Amino acid sequence: MKVKLSVSAIENGTVIDHIPATNVFRVIRILNLEFDTQHQLLFGDNLRSQKYGKKGLIKVSDKFFEDKEINKIAIVAPTATIIEIRNYEVVSKKQVEVPNEIINIARCVNPNCITNIENITPHLRIIDSKEMRLQCHYCEKITTQKNLSFI
Repeated sequence: MKVKLSVSAIENGTVIDHIPATNVFRVIRILNLEFDTQHQLLFGDNLRSQKYGKKGLIKVSDKFFEDKEINKIAIVAPTATIIEIRNYEVVSKKQVEVPNEIINIARCVNPNCITNIENITPHLRIIDSKEMRLQCHYCEKITTQKNLSFI
């Protein structure tokens, strides 16, 4: 049985798989990949998935993400899997984990919050990881990940 690849393999880099189909472009934006001219970027959206029905996928050549970037992915795409590829071989594969809190990753949505007025590091707690609701540590304003502005 022949298998047809929808997106070609990469030699070295990272594959972000199982992204909710509606969030592929948001993941590209929060990782600042849309303006990255150093790394080859391949993506697919509305791909068939046995587990989720439809999914998105992003492949970035010669780039490996740091914990802060993976936490951003977890907030926007909690079902995502991060796969590191070296010499066309999978060297690690892990599902992202939604952190309990995020520090200096996203801004508080309250324009009057002290973090938006003074030079204070934003600090948000995840109070509901299923609905992805977050609360500011300083002003206690609650928001969802859809309203977040990432740093």
